[in-house]
Amino acid sequence: MRFQGRVVIVTGAAKGIGLRIARAFAREGARVAVLDIDAPGIDALARELETRGAHVLALKCDVTVGPHVRSAVDQVARRWGRIDVLVNNAGGFPRIKRTEEIADDEWEAIVRFNLSSAFLCAKAVLPIMKRQRAGRIVNLSSIVGRAGAVTVTSHYAAAKAGVLGFTRHLAREVGPDGITVNAVAPGTVATERFTSLRTPAEVARITESIPLRRVAEPEEIAECVLFLASDAAGYITGATLDVNGGLVML
Repeated sequence: MRFQGRVVIVTGAAKGIGLRIARAFAREGARVAVLDIDAPGIDALARELETRGAHVLALKCDVTVGPHVRSAVDQVARRWGRIDVLVNNAGGFPRIKRTEEIADDEWEAIVRFNLSSAFLCAKAVLPIMKRQRAGRIVNLSSIVGRAGAVTVTSHYAAAKAGVLGFTRHLAREVGPDGITVNAVAPGTVATERFTSLRTPAEVARITESIPLRRVAEPEEIAECVLFLASDAAGYITGATLDVNGGLVML
């Protein structure tokens, strides 16, 4: 098992990609702290993983609020004594709209949810990882932060592009401490939200634009996160792994 005994924090773990990431780490022997504002969702996930023998800590946490994040990280460190991996997965946007339709407070909320959350969580775990002289941080960005191949919203695109800039800067800053910082930029992923909001015709139109002619499965994104957090990626930092079926090639 690649992560036997290691301690992993996954944000936004109640559903979608985050849930698959948590499952994958647990399968590989990690002790997993699952964070989400959706308490019933992470409680259900914890029960599921515990029936498979995993060590799981479910923590209700608003990752846009610094004191909430610090409290959650402190609880993880008290429970298991260390933190080896942070996966900043929390993010998203409510619906597609034009820039002039975005209220000022919605802009700020989406940036906090997608970008500031990564800063707050990284800031909280860094002192622990620095003491260990080792750690892995993996940030979830998006294809919209890399190129304009997919139309969503300007606040989400700006925040996800910011995640990439933050990833590169932090990687350079904490590399001497033995900490790697990388990003995964998925394209369209067949999460529950995606399938519930798209008609079969819309799905067909989306897949036709992708060279591999299909959208990603959430488990495929999870495996890319595990790779960047693994020993096999020990000499990779400041990188963005594009997982978009060839829609954007940089």
